[in-house]
Amino acid sequence: MSKMAKREGPDTVNPVTINGIRFEAVHWGKDLGVEQNGGYIAAVDPLSGERLWTLMVYAIDYDADRERDVQDLFITSLTETDGKLKVVNEDEREFIVDPQTRKVTAL
Repeated sequence: MSKMAKREGPDTVNPVTINGIRFEAVHWGKDLGVEQNGGYIAAVDPLSGERLWTLMVYAIDYDADRERDVQDLFITSLTETDGKLKVVNEDEREFIVDPQTRKVTAL
């Protein structure tokens, strides 16, 4: 991919339900008014569809000399492990999110 190339959008990530709350990857964070695309999850009420909260799982360190969209780093999978949410991104970095405390731990 060249320096000026536009990247394709991310693949769909299946949501995960833990203790009655659905967790979804938020790919297009800028549409929500945050500083980056990728790296966010949303907790959603599965009955109403209402977004309960949004959390940054990881920050993206953008290089000002490159186009931002080719540097976006998206979540590729969400899974449940021992009542917590495991998040994996395109760089294969892994994070654990405790839904109760909203604490993020990098693995």
